[in-house]
Amino acid sequence: MIRNSTTTWGGIAQAFHWIGGALILFLLGHGWWMVAVPPREMRFAQYGWHASIGYALLALMIARLLWRWLNAVPALPSAAKAWERASARINHWGLYLLILADAVSGWALAGTFRRPLEGTLFGLRVPNVVSSRDPAVHELLENSHSALAWALAALIVVHFVGAFYHLLVKRDGVMQRMLPSFARR
Repeated sequence: MIRNSTTTWGGIAQAFHWIGGALILFLLGHGWWMVAVPPREMRFAQYGWHASIGYALLALMIARLLWRWLNAVPALPSAAKAWERASARINHWGLYLLILADAVSGWALAGTFRRPLEGTLFGLRVPNVVSSRDPAVHELLENSHSALAWALAALIVVHFVGAFYHLLVKRDGVMQRMLPSFARR
């Protein structure tokens, strides 16, 4: 099943979820590793690579949100309590907001290095949205990007806990709806 139904996520939504999740986890780990690398040419190259993957994630998230807007969204089980519905909604929209905000803050940060980053998206150069050599601007954007990444990581932990709560405690099939059909057993 490619499209979503009222009871499960379709293959496209699942692909957006799992590919996006893998990219986010990679970018979080890579970002924290990258800032620990001594400032040399290798570190600057890592920043450019990180930016390119971030641009791909931003494009994927925009496509994902368009897909979500144009397709059915599976309903939560009717037995779900009001707090569960509210926390699911807040968590998902919080994830979308933090992913987009962190990606945009990283994009803005790319234009504030002494030598601007040359990020690409599918082989095309991505223009910088901010162009400044002011160290205060760089520091503000770098701190914002880092704080958003930490907030995103925290919300991802909440998302994992919620998924496993549905899998192991509630046993209501909510987590399985995001799994490919061969993995739902």
